[in-house]
Amino acid sequence: MKNQYLLKAVLLLICALHGGAVLAADEEPAGTIKTVTGSVTIERGGQKLAATEGTQVFAADKVTTDSNGSVGITLRDNTLLSAGHNSSLSLNKFAFDPSTHAGAIDATLKRGTLSVVSGKIAKQSPDSVRFRTPTTTMGVRGTEFIIEVDATKD
Repeated sequence: MKNQYLLKAVLLLICALHGGAVLAADEEPAGTIKTVTGSVTIERGGQKLAATEGTQVFAADKVTTDSNGSVGITLRDNTLLSAGHNSSLSLNKFAFDPSTHAGAIDATLKRGTLSVVSGKIAKQSPDSVRFRTPTTTMGVRGTEFIIEVDATKD
């Protein structure tokens, strides 16, 4: 019994030291980075990580590209996201049930460009998919679209 309390205390200490970046074992990734060009980072739990092909992306991650960077992300419902140079994309929420295709996507593009090809969630329940910019919230009614946010008005 004493060892269980010690183990819990050690795990809490590790989480605190890593700024909360340690994810729960049952938290599933929202998707995977498929392509990276130039410099791309993921901010997760207050830490910045270099994004590489194969890196998993989770809900609450912020993906940022620099002036020579771009990134392609495939979400678990087969939604395709492509962010161009000088982009800042936050995945606010992602939930997906592969058996029913129900779920939700909520993402914010603070600056830059984002190309979207919607996946199974948008086909099943389009009202559950939202893309935001600093001035607009868009619901999905089509399958492919591009969003651009002027970085000078950030």
